[in-house]
Amino acid sequence: SGGGYALAAARALIGIDDIDAAEVARRAMAIAAGICIYTNDKVTIETLET
Repeated sequence: SGGGYALAAARALIGIDDIDAAEVARRAMAIAAGICIYTNDKVTIETLET
């Protein structure tokens, strides 16, 4: 699966100040989908209000 790719991408993106956690997840999954043939780009991001 592309979990390792998504984790690496998320770790690289987490330091960007102007994006929130949902955007980090969205971008990380897009990167993983571009690398791993078993990961697609159809994702649902669910967030909780704080």
